[in-house]
Amino acid sequence: MNNFQSILLALNTAGLGWLLFKLPRTVHTSNTAAGGIVLDSCALIDGRIVGITESGFLQGELIIPQFVLAELQLLADGSDAHKRARARFGLETAEALKQAYPARVRVDSSLTVSGKKTDDLLLELALSQKALLCTTDYNLNKVAGAQGIKVLNVNELSQSVRSNMLPGEEKQVKILQKGDGRDQGVGYLDDGTMVVVDRASKLIGTTQTIIIERSLQTVAGKMCFGHLKEANTTARRLSIRR
Repeated sequence: MNNFQSILLALNTAGLGWLLFKLPRTVHTSNTAAGGIVLDSCALIDGRIVGITESGFLQGELIIPQFVLAELQLLADGSDAHKRARARFGLETAEALKQAYPARVRVDSSLTVSGKKTDDLLLELALSQKALLCTTDYNLNKVAGAQGIKVLNVNELSQSVRSNMLPGEEKQVKILQKGDGRDQGVGYLDDGTMVVVDRASKLIGTTQTIIIERSLQTVAGKMCFGHLKEANTTARRLSIRR
C-alpha cells in the first residue's frame, strides 16, 4: 500500500471521505516525496511541521538546508527582539525534528549562499533533488509552482480541513444516544462529525433541526455543539411575552 492509499484509508476511517472530493486533481501518487521534502525557514518558524510529521501524514526524507539554519542563526543573534524569538523557535523546531527522526532528517550542505538569495537556493535545491518544498511563504509558493515544484503549504492544509460549519447554521441531525452531560443528546452529520445537542437526551431516535453553536477540532476528530431550533424558538416566544 503506497502513501496516498494510506491517506485515503485514514480519511475514510476517520469519517472524512468527503475530503477526497476537495483534493486537487493534480495530486500525483507515484512520487509524493520520492526526492524528499525541503523545509524553508518559514516552515520551521511555523512549527506545525512537527505535529504533521508525528501524525504520520508526512512521509519521506526531511531536508533542512544548511543555509536556512545559517539564516535563522543570523536572525537569532540580531537586535530585533521579535525576529530573534521567531528565529530561535525555528532553530528549536529543526532540533526537535532531528532528535525525533534522526534517520529521516538530513541537513544538506550542498549549496552555499555565495551571493544568491535564499529563495533561489531553495528552488535550486528542490529542483536538483526532485524534492517537494515545504513553505508557508505565499510568493515562494507561487514561484515554485511556476517552476513545476510541488509545494506543501501548511496554511493550505489547515484551510482544507477547517470546519465548514458556522455558528448559527442549521443542520438536520438524528439523535442516536445520550451525551456525557446532563440532558445532552448525540448525533452525527453525514461526514461523520459528532454533534452534541443540549436538551436532546429524551429525543433519541428522532431527527431534529439543530442550530450549531461552535465546533471543536480534537485529536479524535471534529465535533460540534448545538441546541434544538425548537428550543431557540420557545426562548424567543418567552422573551416576547415578558
